Amino acid sequence: MMNLFPALQQALTELNYKQPTPIQSKSIPPALEGLDVLGCAKTGTGKTAAFVLPILDFLGLERPTREANRPSVLVLVPTRELAIQIAESIGRYGKHMKFRHTLVYGGVRQDSQTRSLRQGVDIVIATPGRLLDLLTQRHIDLRNIQMFVLDEADQMLDMGFLPALKKVVAALPEERQSLFFSATLPPKIRDLAAQLLFNPVTVTVNSRCNVVERISQSVRFVQRGNKLATLSSLLSGERVDRTIVFTRTKHAANGLAKKLSRAGFRVTAIHGNKTQNARQRALEAFRREQGAVLVATDVAARGIDVPGVTHVVNYDMPGEPDSYIHRIGRTGRAGANGIAVSFCTPDELDNLRAIEKHIGIKLQVACPNDQCEQTEPALKTGVQGNESQPSRSIDKRFRPKLNSNGQRKLKIADRVGAASKPKARHRHQRATAL
Repeated sequence: MMNLFPALQQALTELNYKQPTPIQSKSIPPALEGLDVLGCAKTGTGKTAAFVLPILDFLGLERPTREANRPSVLVLVPTRELAIQIAESIGRYGKHMKFRHTLVYGGVRQDSQTRSLRQGVDIVIATPGRLLDLLTQRHIDLRNIQMFVLDEADQMLDMGFLPALKKVVAALPEERQSLFFSATLPPKIRDLAAQLLFNPVTVTVNSRCNVVERISQSVRFVQRGNKLATLSSLLSGERVDRTIVFTRTKHAANGLAKKLSRAGFRVTAIHGNKTQNARQRALEAFRREQGAVLVATDVAARGIDVPGVTHVVNYDMPGEPDSYIHRIGRTGRAGANGIAVSFCTPDELDNLRAIEKHIGIKLQVACPNDQCEQTEPALKTGVQGNESQPSRSIDKRFRPKLNSNGQRKLKIADRVGAASKPKARHRHQRATAL
């Protein structure tokens, strides 16, 4: 694959890794030279190996001294699931090497984590909250860190980890190599990178608008009360295998999982209120069973790396456009094709418009059996009778059903008038340079 440490190269050969992905081919060589790297790539492009392989190559060649509570490498990530996924990758790639690594995250007792640190480890994969706790308690000392990796930086900021992140960085030595990876590069991320990196090599692969390359995306317009029936019909389809369904809240995830289970689907739920052991059991069950359904909140959007996910369903439209990208990125991974379906109710139209503007395309309206009106039910205006006109913010893609006399109601666009018709959509023009 590349000129890597022999034991590392052996493992890659056994794993049948022959050709690096674009993010790997562009970021690994400068990382092996000790340069700082700023990488922008969507999930599912081999980004984890892009920093894990340089880490293991460094450990194999440099053999840094292992000291109690003083690791040589720190990988900082936003979620527990992502930390576990990275640790598994480290174990696979480094199976012929001698090193120690440990996980540091919340939701579990810290005893085993502090014990591992006392025994001495080379690599720590951590989430910000628990790492900051152990720093404050002096269970870990970061002054020996030689390689620092920040993965999924944009989600780190979205989750409010910036204050904790600044405290962690303040505890690092100034002389270090830093690898900084993010799925998007908004201004806040660029500012953060400028503070953390020294003259970095910038690598951009599969920017946000290319996230749709292997994922077929569509939207279904539904009334809130029809969501469950629409989802059940979709999950019963012949081509549907492993499916992840995203809800906005933990309560909604639990409730939907129970309803789907009563309907006969093999379903489990994962969200922030569950213990780490429960979350891992849910993920393992989802990996093992074909035709399984995983109901999740956004906390899992970037930490789930399960092969064979055929569908992602946005049961609730995400509140942030970036969350949409990371949700649908759970399918169409590693070169596979995927399908993403979003359910949109009248009160979620603004979210839909923001997403379409963000990704630069207009989502296709799904029409099962070529009968679009079945997925575009009448809007509820909140007032009975014809005296109340619908809001002018209502999208004209919602069409009314027949009225009580069996006559077709006027289209919303006709009733509101030409002045209220939605303006023409313009394709989102994204920056082509960093």
